[in-house]
Amino acid sequence: MGHPTNVTDSDFEDQVVNADTPVLVDFWADWCAPCKMIAPIVEELADEFDGKMKFTKLDVDSNPKSAMAYGIRGIPTLLIFKGGQPVDQIVGAVPKKALKSKIEAAIA
Repeated sequence: MGHPTNVTDSDFEDQVVNADTPVLVDFWADWCAPCKMIAPIVEELADEFDGKMKFTKLDVDSNPKSAMAYGIRGIPTLLIFKGGQPVDQIVGAVPKKALKSKIEAAIA
């Protein structure tokens, strides 16, 4: 079972930028209601794409450096990294289908 792992400013480079597989980073915060709405969808997709894509979560309140480095202005924002670079961005609580198609494009 794949579950999103928590990343921090200190291990972001190791966990995301230097990853061998594409990585989805869910930028979120505890007070953000739409973040809580999208979280179960991210969990389901982490199961579906286990082994093909790594799923991570970054709390923007505790880790402002990474959020600022990638220009995260609103949350939830999901960034998909491939080869150490962001290749796609999803802002807001989007339907599972929309998120799944972005993931499929990134791992194709």
